[in-house]
Amino acid sequence: MSADFDIIIEPKKNIGHYWRELWRFRGLLYFLAWRDFLVRYKQTALGISWSLIRPLITLVVFTLVFGKIANLPAGGVPYSLLVCAALIPWQFFSNAFTEASQSLISNSNLLSKVYFPRLLVPASTLLVAIVDFLISLVILAALMIWYHFTPPITILLLPVFFVFALMVSFGAGVFISAVNVKYRDFRYVVPFIVQAGLYISPVGFSSSVVSEKYRLLYSLNPMVGIIDGFRWCLLGNNAHIYMPGFILSIVFTLLLTFFGIKYFRNFEKGFADII
Repeated sequence: MSADFDIIIEPKKNIGHYWRELWRFRGLLYFLAWRDFLVRYKQTALGISWSLIRPLITLVVFTLVFGKIANLPAGGVPYSLLVCAALIPWQFFSNAFTEASQSLISNSNLLSKVYFPRLLVPASTLLVAIVDFLISLVILAALMIWYHFTPPITILLLPVFFVFALMVSFGAGVFISAVNVKYRDFRYVVPFIVQAGLYISPVGFSSSVVSEKYRLLYSLNPMVGIIDGFRWCLLGNNAHIYMPGFILSIVFTLLLTFFGIKYFRNFEKGFADII
């Protein structure tokens, strides 16, 4: 005679165990990322070329509007190169943040059927965004060759600033993805955030055009310090970092990443019931 009983599998509260569990499920992370990558370009005529076409069109528009019409200063480098050095990290952030924020809703069937660390779902979207980022570097390399521009030694620090871009994308993405499970209104808010962020971030212009008395406040946008860092790595002395604002951006990035993951973890247990 056997008794009926239920086995409940849920995430452990111990943070060390949780990170070990994430590592144990890393195969699922790669599978989700590969699936998302295939689905994104399925039945498209140009396929992976869209990873180049989208930033290229934005680059042309911004160069014409800010460089030719507004005639904003470029700091001694071709304006298209100034824009491209900022557009690449911004494009990575917008892709990673948008996809991560919608990831739980897009995988609702999977969440309600089987247990695994839910953090893997938004994390998998970051892997796809990293592939797009690496492909978009082709545009930057082509521009440097076209303008005979040799990158400075500071380019070796580019991975450091990429890590910060990864952190702010992931922190904001996991936070909104958790909120989006309960309040579906955020699927309409995210495109607005990305669109507005493109124009309030120093993508089409140098952050040096912002008045000195507003620059610290302006740096509350964490992408300001990250974009300035990318430009400094790629353009050297032709781009400058406003150090107080840069420190503020990095601190905000660290806080956003910490509280984003913490908020996600606090509500992770109930995702399957709500979604």
